[in-house]
Amino acid sequence: MTESKSLKKILLMGLDNSGKTSILLSLKEDTNLLSFLSLKPTKGLKIESLDTSQYDLNIWDFGGQEQYREDYLVNFYKYTELLNKIIYVIDVQDIERYDLALEYLQNIITLLARDRIIVDITVFLHKYDPNLTKNPKFENISNIVNEKLVNRISEMIPLEYNFEIFQTTIYTVFEQNLIKKRGNQ
Repeated sequence: MTESKSLKKILLMGLDNSGKTSILLSLKEDTNLLSFLSLKPTKGLKIESLDTSQYDLNIWDFGGQEQYREDYLVNFYKYTELLNKIIYVIDVQDIERYDLALEYLQNIITLLARDRIIVDITVFLHKYDPNLTKNPKFENISNIVNEKLVNRISEMIPLEYNFEIFQTTIYTVFEQNLIKKRGNQ
């Protein structure tokens, strides 16, 4: 008799062009370069199933364009039934939109707290690519990320939520480095 795996529902959220769908492709172990090159912005919501050794995952990939974000927030309750985790993705190379990315994350957290939905929150500080610091524009990216993202994210997430913050890149078939954690995810 085989033991049934538990089903996990994960919302994959963030601004447009933050890399959510690329992360999903990496998680699905799709290493075909053409898959990445042919990616187009996610329009609306796309649900993918992923089978792992421990879980059956339903990953809800939310398009990050402004018109979709507004609708998700207005109708957030529609997406949170049986929710286990939120993965929020921020493009570390898009420094000009850090405040907008943090505002959207704060809105999501506010709605979770309002509806008393306690789930694990994972933040991917994404596109932390190899050799990034060799580009003069990003030579101080670690300091900028800590000051403008890590510290602010840590402060905005209420104490009752477990969270993890990772530096991520798809260049090493989805490498992630834990940089901050609270709770036992």
